[in-house]
Amino acid sequence: MNNKWKAILFDMDGTITDTERIYNKYWNSCSKELGMTDFTYQDSLDLRSLNHEDSKALMQKRHGSSVDYDLLHRTVADRVSLYLQDHPVPLKPDINEVLSACHENGLMAVVVTATNLKSARERLSKAGLLSSFDQVISAHEAKHGKPHPDPYLLAAERIGLSPADCLAVEDSPNGCMSAIAAGMDTCMVPDLTYPSDQLKKRLYAVAHSLSDIIPLIEV
Repeated sequence: MNNKWKAILFDMDGTITDTERIYNKYWNSCSKELGMTDFTYQDSLDLRSLNHEDSKALMQKRHGSSVDYDLLHRTVADRVSLYLQDHPVPLKPDINEVLSACHENGLMAVVVTATNLKSARERLSKAGLLSSFDQVISAHEAKHGKPHPDPYLLAAERIGLSPADCLAVEDSPNGCMSAIAAGMDTCMVPDLTYPSDQLKKRLYAVAHSLSDIIPLIEV
């Protein structure tokens, strides 16, 4: 049984659900539809898990008024919601096996997502995973979202644990920085990008897939 951690805290989009590609597609297509020609593919990557205020500030810094971030964000959110209403929620390989390993080793399993709570719970329910988690926590419930530590600190408080008792599993740099800043061991499972050398030094581990986390859980 694992004695290092008492809970595994999972990001959702790009970590549990294979939905970052859907968001990425609509960030890029909707920006073009709205005539925001300065919006780039790198912008869509840098917005992953980033809270609304910091996202807006980043876009204003890079593009000034050429990108109406509020309009773009609403449009993308609506398109992704409509898409997922009509399609199955895609899951990352081996998520069920990882959750089974958590339960078998007496570890709590918690979701800490940048997605709003209602949408997150709906998507996890549709995917048949909601009952597998002890808690679902949205960064919208915290004072500041990712990459600030608030979402993970809130999660630790909700489940009554110290951050040191938790392993965070994330796919994006912004999400990793949030968990690291909260004082949690953090494992990155890269989705659309790999960690920089600087970030890699601060991570507990980098896994090629979710299945690679199982040996960590069973230590």
